[in-house]
Amino acid sequence: MSLDTADDSPSWHVYLVRCADGSLYTGIATDVERRVQEHNSDDAQGAKYTRARRPVTLVYQEVVDSRSAALKREHAIRKMGKTEKEKMVM
Repeated sequence: MSLDTADDSPSWHVYLVRCADGSLYTGIATDVERRVQEHNSDDAQGAKYTRARRPVTLVYQEVVDSRSAALKREHAIRKMGKTEKEKMVM
C-alpha cells in the first residue's frame, strides 16, 4: 500500500484591494476572488475597514508558501508607506 504524499493544502495569497476612497487594504486568503466578493458584499465576512469604502477592486496579489508566510508578508506590506504600496500595484 502506498501513501499519497502530494500536498493538498491550499495555496495562500497576499492581496491588495483599492477601496472607493483610493486607500489600499492588504489581506490574505486561499481564494482571493471569493475574498474580494466578500469585501464587496453586505454579509459580515468582509473586513470592517472595507465595508465603509466599497466597492473594492483587486489591484495586486502574490502566492506564498504557507499561512505563516502570508501573515508575515501581510505584516511587512502593512508597514510600508503609501508610496511603496503604490509602486507594488503599478
